[in-house]
Amino acid sequence: MSLAGLFLITFLLVHMGVNLLLLFYEDPMVFNQVAHFMGTNILIKIFEIVLFGGFLLHIIYALILQIQNWLARPKRYYKISKSETSAFSRWMIHTAIIILTFLVIHVADFYYKAKFGHAEEILFNGIHYHDLAAMIVSKFQIPGFVIFYIASFILLGFHLMHGFQSAFKTLGLNNLKITPVIQVLSLLYTILVVGGFTAIPLVIYFQ
Repeated sequence: MSLAGLFLITFLLVHMGVNLLLLFYEDPMVFNQVAHFMGTNILIKIFEIVLFGGFLLHIIYALILQIQNWLARPKRYYKISKSETSAFSRWMIHTAIIILTFLVIHVADFYYKAKFGHAEEILFNGIHYHDLAAMIVSKFQIPGFVIFYIASFILLGFHLMHGFQSAFKTLGLNNLKITPVIQVLSLLYTILVVGGFTAIPLVIYFQ
C-alpha cells in the first residue's frame, strides 16, 4: 500500500510537469509533441502498464485494509479522540472514493479518446499528432468541469497530506528527528501538486 502510494506520488509530479507545458509555452504543439512521445515510446508504454498496476494495487490494498478495520471493530466508537486521529486520516476512504470517480472520468475524457482514435488529429512537420492540447483547452472552457476538476484536486490534497506521511511511517521512518521533516515535505508537496494542477484550468478558463 505504501510503496504503491509513493509510486503514484512520484507519477503526479511527472504528470503535472507535462500538463504545465500548456502554460509555459504559447505554442500548443510543444505539449502535443511531448504527449505524442509519452504515448509512443516503448519504455513509457511499459511504465504505463506499471502505473495502472500501481493504481490497482493501491485501490485493492486500500479496500482490504478498510474492510479489515471495519471487521476488527464492527461497533463504532461512541466518541473518537481527536488527538489520536487527524481529520485527513478519518476521511481517507471518503476522499479516495471521490478521487476514484474523478480518475474514471479523467481517463474516459482524455486517455481513452487519445488511445482509441477519438481525438482530433493535427499534421505538424509531416507527422500526425493527437491534438490533446485543443481537447484540454476546450474542456477547461466549461465552468462546471473546471469547478469539478479543482474540487477533485483539493480533495486529493487532503488525501495526499495523510497518505504522504503515512507511507513513510509504514516503512519505518517515524521518529522525533525524521517525522517533522516528512510533515513539512508532505505540506510542501501537497501545495505544489494541488497548486500546479489547479492553476492549469484557472489560467486557461480566464485567458
